[in-house]
Amino acid sequence: MRWLWVLVAAVGWGQTFEATPAAAQQGETIRVGSSGQATAARMMGRTVPLYPQAEGGRLGLMPVAAGTQPGSYPLEFLAEGGAVLRASTITVRDARFRTQNVMLEKAILDLQPAPGEMETVAAFQKAVSETRRWVEPLARPVPGCMVSPFGVKRLHNGKPTGEYHRGIDQRAPAGQPVRAVAAGEVKIVRKFNLHGGTVAIDHGQGLESIYLHLSRFATTEGALVKKGDVIGYAGSTGRSTAPHLHWSLYVHGVPVNPVQWVPLRPCVQAKRPDSR
Repeated sequence: MRWLWVLVAAVGWGQTFEATPAAAQQGETIRVGSSGQATAARMMGRTVPLYPQAEGGRLGLMPVAAGTQPGSYPLEFLAEGGAVLRASTITVRDARFRTQNVMLEKAILDLQPAPGEMETVAAFQKAVSETRRWVEPLARPVPGCMVSPFGVKRLHNGKPTGEYHRGIDQRAPAGQPVRAVAAGEVKIVRKFNLHGGTVAIDHGQGLESIYLHLSRFATTEGALVKKGDVIGYAGSTGRSTAPHLHWSLYVHGVPVNPVQWVPLRPCVQAKRPDSR
């Protein structure tokens, strides 16, 4: 999507500090930029690097977690030594995430992670590479409509799980090619118990994507892929009730709403998600 840049402040010698959106919903990503000495930004105790960009200046991605309380928060621009060069205010708005019940058979509900499954995914989320491979707009991985949106509070068979949907589900028949949303390096190509067939891609400078429940793979770990390359095929492996694609975006390890990055339309009268 096209991002609207908002000038936050300018101080001496033409140095600028930028952040957009200045009012973000829970689960969105704030772009933080500087043309001067700022090399990092800090908000709610999280510090993210501002990377030099080919077109000049620096850019960083600041995630707003889905569970962030609505309100106003200071965003600080930091010099290399940690000194605060400038502070602005970011407003976090209530995204009004709804509740969604998923009916699961006992065999699916009782699935346990494979050895190392959760650790492998967690390590992927934490890793950050400095080379930016992504450009906008990002691509849709499959053409189908959105069955389940980001952020919904999940119930399994009517019982609260304490979790929320960390990505989105798109309608996709079994065997539908799944494409990389942006260029990047493939970090995970594995068959897991809960996630099912999984491909994870590092797009650089804090942006990552992961694709779950795949039936087959079309890439390998360590491969460099381009936006739109086929990386696998949709299926219903792992904790899943029907063929579809679940995919997530992470910014510095925090799940963020893909709809801010990729325009997607909801399915008409979708009554329940097809995945976990």
